Amino acid sequence: MKIGVISDTHIVTGGFGFRKVATQVIYKNKPELNYLREIVEKHFKGVERILHAGDLVEQEVLDLLEETAPVDAVCGNMDHGEMSAKLPVKKVLTLDGMRIGLIHGWGAPSGIVERVRREFKDVEAIVFGHTHSPINSLIGGVLMFNPGSPTDRRFAPFNSIGLLNIDSGKIAGEIIRL
Repeated sequence: MKIGVISDTHIVTGGFGFRKVATQVIYKNKPELNYLREIVEKHFKGVERILHAGDLVEQEVLDLLEETAPVDAVCGNMDHGEMSAKLPVKKVLTLDGMRIGLIHGWGAPSGIVERVRREFKDVEAIVFGHTHSPINSLIGGVLMFNPGSPTDRRFAPFNSIGLLNIDSGKIAGEIIRL
């Protein structure tokens, strides 16, 4: 099973606030949703599921992802109003026989792996976000996977997304540098 993993999209589709102006410069004047659509079409082709680890910010991001595959998402610290009301803080999914914890994360980047690890028991992998910095490490027998952010390089050396592959009872992650 191939799973697309994304987090911290931080896309604001309306208005002309600071984030809107700043991201248009970064994306060479491409509207943010078109930029995200290009990424999804190129890298999530053939995925059976998409996991979003929070900070979607707007419903349009969820709608766009659902055009490709069913989506499981959790609330991030930047998700307010309608998004925070409809999304859980964390969840456990069983996909192709593997239990995967999904959470956004919180606090300083230092120590986040330990904090999110304590939130789940009996899982093979934990997908999280918040730091914008990718992580793909097996720690204590659990795959700790943060896809980074496709849209914001704060705290990260590059923009990225990820893929999880489940095959023969094993789960493996791949970070895709954008």
